Amino acid sequence: MQFGYSEVCLEHDTGERHPETPDRLRAIRKGLRQRHGVSYHEATPATRSAVAAVHDEDYVDEVEAFCADGGGNWDPDTVACEETWDAALASAGLAQWAAREALAGATGRDAPFAIGRPPGHHAVADDAMGFCFVNNAAVAAQTVIDEEPVDRVAIFDWDVHHGNGTQDIFYDRGDVLYASIHEQGLYPGTGEIDETGTGDGEGATVNVPLSAGAGDVEYCAVLDEVLDPMLAAFDPDLLLVSAGFDAHRHDPISRMRVSSEGYALLTDRVRDIADRIGAALGFVLEGGYGLDTLAEGVGMVHETFDGREPVEPEGELNGSTRVLINDVESQFDR
Repeated sequence: MQFGYSEVCLEHDTGERHPETPDRLRAIRKGLRQRHGVSYHEATPATRSAVAAVHDEDYVDEVEAFCADGGGNWDPDTVACEETWDAALASAGLAQWAAREALAGATGRDAPFAIGRPPGHHAVADDAMGFCFVNNAAVAAQTVIDEEPVDRVAIFDWDVHHGNGTQDIFYDRGDVLYASIHEQGLYPGTGEIDETGTGDGEGATVNVPLSAGAGDVEYCAVLDEVLDPMLAAFDPDLLLVSAGFDAHRHDPISRMRVSSEGYALLTDRVRDIADRIGAALGFVLEGGYGLDTLAEGVGMVHETFDGREPVEPEGELNGSTRVLINDVESQFDR
């Protein structure tokens, strides 16, 4: 794969005890050293106008000034330093790069994956939260809609936390589909199945809040039975994956049971869906806070594109997930 990367993203310093640390990117790079066919590319940082296309101007002014004054705690979880604004622009620029590369035809072993930080999917139009300042995937989606002959973009979020920011930014729009698999009841507490969009965006938001303990079988069933037909019906030009790896069974801040092999299975299914519907495909890093499992998850995405065949999971789908899938499908049958 091609990985978008910038040293500027390491300069976002959250302090010694914060889980969203520069060591996340270092761990990914270290893990990828032992894998074949990895290349790195730096991208032009996002412009202020590109950020303001999905965030309120007053908020952009406020967070830029906050960083220029030395930063601090924006909220108890979301920490900035003087360099955070530049890191956020770099991270959003890497997401733009991934979207543009995908649309330019980069696929297979050249598929693009933006590994920037800070992450983005919790950043709403007018506020930072959940470690996020600029919504990277949203910036990338809006950029290609504005710049390219792109009519529709889909964003699939497999991070263990619901991407409330991405959902909110596009909630009333029909040209961006947002779909999320996440742990029920986990931060930020959004992403219920009846959150399906409003106005022109009615039916363009899909949420599957799985119970704690869900693993490979449950995640694969959701992709096969919910995401696949939804994406086929939406027919996007571009599919962006908000790729968090904190649903891993050994991640320190979730209770899900996805294995390293599970991320290969998710990648294989997403790639097959994109190929079948003729959508370009790119990846944007979100969460993942166990350094070893984060590196392994990103490595599994890479190896899948490098030709490794994932092993299908064993076991039966539990009854509660079957009910959930049926309930999600019923939201769109009305």
